[in-house]
Amino acid sequence: MLELKHIKKSYDGVTILNDVNLEIEKGEIVSILGPSGCGKTTLLNLILGMTDADSGSILLEGEDITRVPMEKRGFNIVFQDYALFPNLNVYQNITYGLRNKPGISSKQEVEEFIDLLGLREHLEKKIDQLSGGQKQRTALARTMVMKPKILLLLDEPLSALDGVIKESIKAKIKEIAREFQLTTIIVTHDPEEALTLSDKVLIVNRGGIAQFGRPEEIIEHPADSFVKEFILNQLEIKKNNIFTLFRQEQNPAFMMQAV
Repeated sequence: MLELKHIKKSYDGVTILNDVNLEIEKGEIVSILGPSGCGKTTLLNLILGMTDADSGSILLEGEDITRVPMEKRGFNIVFQDYALFPNLNVYQNITYGLRNKPGISSKQEVEEFIDLLGLREHLEKKIDQLSGGQKQRTALARTMVMKPKILLLLDEPLSALDGVIKESIKAKIKEIAREFQLTTIIVTHDPEEALTLSDKVLIVNRGGIAQFGRPEEIIEHPADSFVKEFILNQLEIKKNNIFTLFRQEQNPAFMMQAV
């Protein structure tokens, strides 16, 4: 379990996070949502260890890691741009981290991750030969062989993928989290992505937690007007756009114009 207790953080006298309390169970997928400037990036940096809290504590499996440096926390990150090495092939990228820590994953475990993420036929390819989805799976495999305690997917890691590929990657993330009991934290601005991928969604506003709960709880029982507007209104707009598109496709006049 990852626990944040009474976390406070200010910059230049401006409060960014105020008395944040949070519990994320081992193996849960949690998405962090919120408008720009709400404090979600600061919250993530505190979890990572990139910045220190002014007060409060962060615990992982009961151990206080508040002052533990980032490199010793055992958290791994997958960025939106994947941060793969273009001069190396897929297999070399996947196993790059094992050069300095060869005992973390065995040869067999590496092969299992490769098969799990469907990369077997791409191992000899260079990165510029891969599709967006293949790059994302390569980045996930490289992270997984290092056996992180927590996986952090930063800055809308799925935003560059098209619909079908995005859904397949979401399914892989869910599969990995379940099979390896890997706590996964995702930052996204897309409510649909958060609600369909996550076990729980954390909505941050004005330096505090507006709501933290399961997707169905947030949809059925938004905590306040901000949550309702920020989440439900965006979903309503998406739904109306899709319905409008399908109505246009069924309209003969639209069909003739399209021809």
